[in-house]
Amino acid sequence: MKSIYIQDVTLRDGMHAIRHQYDKEKLKEIAIALDKAKVDAIEISHGDGLAGGSFNYGFGSHTDWDWLEGIAENLSHAKLTTLVLPGIATIEDLKRAKDLGVASVRIATHCTEADIAPQHIEAAKKLGMDVGGFLMMAHMNEPKKLAAQAKIMESAGADCVYVTDSAGALLMDDVIDRIKAFTDELKDSTEIGIHCHHNLSLGVANTIVAMEYGANRLDASLAGMGAGAGNAPLEVLIAVLNKMDVPHNADLFQLMDLADDVIRPLQKRPVRVDRETLSLGYAGVYSSFLLHAERAAEKYGLDTREILLELGRRKMVGGQEDMIVDVALDIKNSKEE
Repeated sequence: MKSIYIQDVTLRDGMHAIRHQYDKEKLKEIAIALDKAKVDAIEISHGDGLAGGSFNYGFGSHTDWDWLEGIAENLSHAKLTTLVLPGIATIEDLKRAKDLGVASVRIATHCTEADIAPQHIEAAKKLGMDVGGFLMMAHMNEPKKLAAQAKIMESAGADCVYVTDSAGALLMDDVIDRIKAFTDELKDSTEIGIHCHHNLSLGVANTIVAMEYGANRLDASLAGMGAGAGNAPLEVLIAVLNKMDVPHNADLFQLMDLADDVIRPLQKRPVRVDRETLSLGYAGVYSSFLLHAERAAEKYGLDTREILLELGRRKMVGGQEDMIVDVALDIKNSKEE
């Protein structure tokens, strides 16, 4: 079997878990430690990608440029990676990231909106970058239609396209169906990636079945650090790959130590499956809505689950964070009538 490519998202998706408040020096320390543990790529940016710091998404403790500065020259194995959402980050942002040593980028869109990605994908390829297409909220598009979206990204030059379970809502058969659709639609030379959230406790299981059906790039984070109940926990994923004799480069014990000794102490709200994060996966809601919904619930005297379930019914997607307060007010008003 070809060696599996492990992409760590602790320092990008993990931003959501601490409201984008990583200390610059702590982030650098973690990136260097991940490199020593031989993950293949380390993704760094605001949780919502380059230029994501805003009133809508939340402001970071630093700019993306502060976080990225001085990282690339300290990596000896891993590729420095970042995330771009067209409409938030510009091609000028992408160029600036390249100048700071970013070698790989994922271009992320909602699972039905790949047609807004080609300009950014083509620009990244012209810069000589490794490029992944990132189809978010993959549970909201059926397999064949999702694969057609992946084809748009491939045609623009993407080296890899990801099934991205942003809500942690996919079951194992759902993942298999989407990966099979990708393998049917995409060229053999185009890699397939998987990014799973853990809201139904299936992050690792879904990552493994995706790999078994053709995914080669696997996303995970230390202690699951990420939005909602987090991502597939990196140290758990590596332990499972070891037991399966799947070739990869990562060092299990180093990752276990990082997860317990460095990452868990940073979590003011534990990254775990609980009633609120379980509700995200159950309702099919974008994982990064969690902290926004909890704040709205506290402010208006509601149960967070009520808000999350209503967001799911309304099929809200990433970028509609400002609507969470409106939903909370609607629920509050309906109770008072």
